Amino acid sequence: MTYTFDWVDAFANTPFGGNGCVVVHGAADLTIDQRLALVRETSLAECAYMVGSDIADFGVRYYLADKEIPMAGHPTIATVASLLDRGLIELQDGHADFTLEVGAGVMPINVDGDQITMTQMAPVFGRKFDASDIADIYGLDANEIVGSPQVVSTGTPFCIAVVKDKIALKRAKMNVRKLHEFRAASETSRADLMEPFLVTLGGETSNGDTFSRLLLAPPSLPEDPFTGSATGCMAAYLWRHGFIKNQSFVAEQGHWLGRPGQAKVEVLGPADAITGVKVGGQGYVLMRGELAI
Repeated sequence: MTYTFDWVDAFANTPFGGNGCVVVHGAADLTIDQRLALVRETSLAECAYMVGSDIADFGVRYYLADKEIPMAGHPTIATVASLLDRGLIELQDGHADFTLEVGAGVMPINVDGDQITMTQMAPVFGRKFDASDIADIYGLDANEIVGSPQVVSTGTPFCIAVVKDKIALKRAKMNVRKLHEFRAASETSRADLMEPFLVTLGGETSNGDTFSRLLLAPPSLPEDPFTGSATGCMAAYLWRHGFIKNQSFVAEQGHWLGRPGQAKVEVLGPADAITGVKVGGQGYVLMRGELAI
């Protein structure tokens, strides 16, 4: 069997920026093992598989190297960029609104010119942790974590931790054993997916308002270049706890990896009753081809 695919750099408008994702079309009959194997073959963080939907305009599923992930941001941008590139989305004067079913549910999608925006689900705020719990995983001092880290999910859980400055953020190095111990003791639903997302206020460029890192454990790659789902959780956390004054801002990630990415973010609703998070960016179709399995 052959399947057409696109390799898309998400949250970027030039080649080799943002976060790469392979989008496979007509993939409903691919087995789980085949989907996981392709992720490992590409050495990407995730791949996206178009599977159709009975409740949305399009349906897609996202996979890491070892499991399905219910919601992922950069594969969403990549999927829509692929659909646009193939002419599968009808545009009216460069605009479109439609729905995309992912593992976590149905997401509204908006296309405005070259900007693709997903509206992530209302965040669920979970357990809070001591600063030392997160600092210990990354070889940081507890006083380098600001406030109380907290699990937040807009479909996939992340533990959001604000790091006091870029010096500390750059020094962070994951201890995989301590990450697994943290997950096991976290009492969090889908703790196997939950990873700390480290963010500092202030962008890496003059356009950015935040800069983040997501360090990963094997079999995934060591660090994610851009994490759209975590960016939504991070935005909700910052707004909820008063770290930001504006509900709209620009998030940056990946610059230290040589893959600069940027997202336009908007938190919807008051800080104590957030109804969703918009995360938008661009996608660059780097290559197209056929997958023979």
